Amino acid sequence: MLEKNGYLVYTVVGMSMEPLLKQRRDIVDIRAKGAERFHKYDVVLYVSGGRYVLHRILKVRPDDYVIAGDHNTFLEYGITDDQILGVMTRIIRDGKERSLTSWKYKAYVHLWCDFYPVRMGILRVKGAARRVKRRLGRMRRG
Repeated sequence: MLEKNGYLVYTVVGMSMEPLLKQRRDIVDIRAKGAERFHKYDVVLYVSGGRYVLHRILKVRPDDYVIAGDHNTFLEYGITDDQILGVMTRIIRDGKERSLTSWKYKAYVHLWCDFYPVRMGILRVKGAARRVKRRLGRMRRG
């Protein structure tokens, strides 16, 4: 569809881009890539391990990109231009378009991405607390 029409509109599946994108609620518009390279903070659709992935570019390197989902605690290195199919240009939530050029979106991107090490630590602590809670619940039940 992207190759044929130059764009793709679909409902987000997966939680790796939360809190920006809500699973099975938000609709994104992806535009096919052009000749120019992508930029830091672009959200791109790419193929990795046979899967289609929508994540954010955190670093542009001469031959590849460093990419991560907004909700992920790991970085993906070595994503090349050949793997990237397109870039997100619109978000629609509850029938309303959310601008990618608004000051709110730009503030979110900078706060969320520029403090990646802090966010990563918070997400890891939350994940560890969740695992401990589950383990304690299992011990109590059985």
